[in-house]
Amino acid sequence: MSFAPALPRTERLPIVARVSPYLNIARFDHWVKNVFVLPGVVLSLSVFTPRWQELVFHLVIGMLAVGCVASSNYVLNEVMDAPFDRCHPTKRLRPVASRRVYLPCAFAEWLFLGALGLGLAKFVSGPLVWTLMMLWIMGIIYNVPPVRSKDLPYLDVLSEAVNNPLRMFAGWYIVRPLSSPPLSLLISYWMIGCFFMATKRYAEYKELADPAKSAAYRRSFAFYNEERLLTSIMFYASFGMLMLGAFIIRYRLEWILAFPLVALVMAIYLSLSFKPDSAAQRPEGLYREPALMSSVIVAAAVLTIFLFVSVPALQRWFSPIPFGLSVRR
Repeated sequence: MSFAPALPRTERLPIVARVSPYLNIARFDHWVKNVFVLPGVVLSLSVFTPRWQELVFHLVIGMLAVGCVASSNYVLNEVMDAPFDRCHPTKRLRPVASRRVYLPCAFAEWLFLGALGLGLAKFVSGPLVWTLMMLWIMGIIYNVPPVRSKDLPYLDVLSEAVNNPLRMFAGWYIVRPLSSPPLSLLISYWMIGCFFMATKRYAEYKELADPAKSAAYRRSFAFYNEERLLTSIMFYASFGMLMLGAFIIRYRLEWILAFPLVALVMAIYLSLSFKPDSAAQRPEGLYREPALMSSVIVAAAVLTIFLFVSVPALQRWFSPIPFGLSVRR
């Protein structure tokens, strides 16, 4: 893979024009995705109560650490994707694809942001450092040949969405440096992330509307088609909700009251992928979708409430023995 050099004589440009491309490739506006760290924080707080002064410090530093590592991965993604982005109608205008970035500086930025994130994580907990190290390594696996899982059908979605459970781990270890979240919830979080990523792929594929152009932009599109993408979306959604149900039955039956709301969020998100120039292609802009945002807020509120509030009657209503009757021998 070859990369074209940056435009010559950039030293004559104003300092803002020279610096802004390097800020853009770090995608600080995408830090909104780190909201996926918060469920791990809330889940940990439901079983462990830290000192509030310590929690606030760890939360601020921990979120900054996650953001820096995420930005490091975004820089690497911009650099490695540049030859493919030039085949996309809008992504060809990205800083690296449009040759406004000097590549050695971009690689230095990638290493600096990764090191800064891991350094900040050391002020929170050792497990958070290892979690963010894994998040950074997954960025390399996803973007860099010879593995470059981004080019492999199904593995592209699975390897990118694994950032979801890693973010849940990060939230958990910001609060509680010992133990770990339940495996069933981690798998559900992963599969629901896969659902969102596969839906994004579907929206991109429909928007490009040309198999040859699609494959030039994203190599996995040489294998995918609408039927395969929709089938994978169904698999990820079903698997994710089944594992969420396993968590609910085993650990928090009250969450069954929020189950329809979670399903509603997923249904609304899927519906967005059918629209022209779908917002599903750009998750950082989803806050502009009022129906989706209102359903997310309500679902998150109900999940949070019933993580701390118990409803004893649910144990009777969902008892395997009808109406609480004992079995006669």
